[in-house]
Amino acid sequence: MNDALPILTGLAKQLVLAELLDERSAQQAQLQAHRNKLSLVTYLVQNKLIKSSQLLEVAADQFGVPYCSLASIDKESQPRDLISEKLCRQHRVLPLYRRGNKLFIAISDPTNHQATTDIQFSTGLSTEALLVEDDKLGEAIEKFFDTGASGMGDLADVDLEGLDVEAISDDKEETAGNDADDAPVVRFVNKMLLDAIKGGSSDLHFEPYEKAYRVRFRTDGILHEVARPPIQLASRIGARLKVMAALDISERRKPQDGRIKMKISKNKAIDFRVNTLPTLWGEKIVMRILDPSSAQMGIDALGYEEEQKELYLTALKQPQGMILVTGPTGSGKTVSLYTGLNILNTVDVNISTAEDPVEINLEGINQVNVNPKQGMDFTQALRAFLRQDPDIIMVGEIRDLDTASIAVKAAQTGHMVMSTLHTNSAAETLTRMRNMGVPSFNIATSVNLIIAQRLARKLCSCKKEVEIPKEALLKEGFPEDKIGTFKVYGPVGCENCKGGYKGRVGIYEVVKVTPALQRIIMEEGNSIDISVQMRKDGFNDLRTSGLVKVMHGVTSLEEVNRVTKD
Repeated sequence: MNDALPILTGLAKQLVLAELLDERSAQQAQLQAHRNKLSLVTYLVQNKLIKSSQLLEVAADQFGVPYCSLASIDKESQPRDLISEKLCRQHRVLPLYRRGNKLFIAISDPTNHQATTDIQFSTGLSTEALLVEDDKLGEAIEKFFDTGASGMGDLADVDLEGLDVEAISDDKEETAGNDADDAPVVRFVNKMLLDAIKGGSSDLHFEPYEKAYRVRFRTDGILHEVARPPIQLASRIGARLKVMAALDISERRKPQDGRIKMKISKNKAIDFRVNTLPTLWGEKIVMRILDPSSAQMGIDALGYEEEQKELYLTALKQPQGMILVTGPTGSGKTVSLYTGLNILNTVDVNISTAEDPVEINLEGINQVNVNPKQGMDFTQALRAFLRQDPDIIMVGEIRDLDTASIAVKAAQTGHMVMSTLHTNSAAETLTRMRNMGVPSFNIATSVNLIIAQRLARKLCSCKKEVEIPKEALLKEGFPEDKIGTFKVYGPVGCENCKGGYKGRVGIYEVVKVTPALQRIIMEEGNSIDISVQMRKDGFNDLRTSGLVKVMHGVTSLEEVNRVTKD
C-alpha cells in the first residue's frame, strides 16, 4: 500500500506521527519498516498500527486543512470546466464542488500552498483545500479525466464583445512561455492585453513590489488599478511578456525594449511597445498600445478649432519650411504628426521619417528606426535622407544642435520638415531652439508653424450642468461678453464611462510665424515677448483653447484646469 501522505516532507511526517505514537513505539516501527524495506507510514498502515484515515485526521488538525473522504463527494456535482487536466496533474489536485464564488479542491499535501494560489489565480474563485488520502486521490484523478472532462490547458480564444483574437506574437514563432505550467499566466496576460484594448487604454503597467504585484491601465490619461495577481507569479508574468516581445528573459539587470503584435481580426492588428526596467523588487514592464487606426482618424477628429485646422492644412501645403509640434510625453504629438503625414502621403512625393522607435507603420512612407548603438542617430538619418531625393522629412524629436541644424538647413533648401520638441508652449519652442545654438535668423526663416498641445478628457453623455457665479467665470478667464451664452457642464459617472469622462480631445495652440514674430525672433526677444505678439496676432493660447472646449460642452472646467496653466 502507498503512503497516505507520500508528498509530505520528512519533518511534516514527523509532526503528524508524533501525535499518534510515543517515541519508543515510533523507533520500533521505524526499525521494522527498514527491515521490510517499507516507508514508516506504509508499515504502520499495513500492520494496522494506525489507520490511514486516522493519519489524515491528525495531519488535517496539524496543518489546519479540513479532512474529507472522497467517497462522500457527489461526482455529478464536480465542476468539469474550471481547472485544466494538466494543472490538476501538476499539483495533484481535483475539483470537488463549488459554492458561489468559492471552489473546494481535494489535495493530499497540506503544505502545497502553491496549488491553491495557482488555481485561485486561474479560476478567479476563492479556493479552499480539503485533505484526502493520496492513493485514493490518484485514482479519482484518473477516473475524473477518463470520463472526457474538458480542461483549460490549451489557451482558447477570448471573446470580448466582438474581439476575434487570432494570435499574439512578435512576428516570430513562440518557442517558450506556452507550457501548461504557465497556463494561468498565459490566460492572465492575454486577458490584460485584450481588456486594455477594449477599454481604450494607452498604456499598461506591470509593477512588482515587496509584498504585492499590481497591474494598472492608463485610460484617458489617468492610471487605474485593474488587477493584483499573486506576488509569487510576478517573475512568470514578466517572463511571459518578455518572451512575447522577443526580449532576453535571462537579462534582468538592464532595461530592454521590444514589441508585440496582436491580431484582433483578419485585417487589423494592434502593436504594443514594451519596455522593461529593473526596480528594487523586480522588473517593471510598461506597454504602450500603438493603434495604426489612430493615425488615420482624420484631422477633424483631433479637436482642432476651424481656424486652427486651416492653419495646419495651409502649412502642410507649403513646399518647404518646418512644422514643429510640442508638448509633454503623452500629449498626442505623434498622432498629430502622423495625421499630417497621411494627408501628404501621395504617390508623387517621397516621405522619409526617423523615429525612436517607429510607433505606427504607414504604407508608402519610408520609416527608419533610430539606433544610436549602431551609429544610426537622428543626425545620421537626416544626412542620409538628404541624399535620398526627399520631399518631406519627419524627425521624431529634435534633441540637440546637430539635429536642429540639419533640420533647419533642410527646411531652407526646399524640403518640408516636421518634428517635435518637449516644451510647454509655442513661444518656449522658439526660445528653446535658440538656446540649443540655432541662429535666430535660421529660426525665423525656416519655422512656418508651431503646434503646442495637450489632451483633455471628454465628458460622457451623462454630464450635468454646473452653476458657476459670473465672478468665478471671469476669474477663470472666460470672456465677459460670452458669459451667459453658454452652459458649463461637469462629470457625473455611469456604467459607460470612468468618473464621468470617456475618450480624450486635443487642446491646441496653433501659431503661424508671422512677419511680426519673425522680427521679435531676429531681435532675440524672450518667450514673454513672443507670447504677447502671438496674442496680438490673434492666436489662442492653450488656456483659451481649453476654455473654448468648456463653452462647447466638450469637457469640464476642472479638466481644463488640470491640463493647462493660466
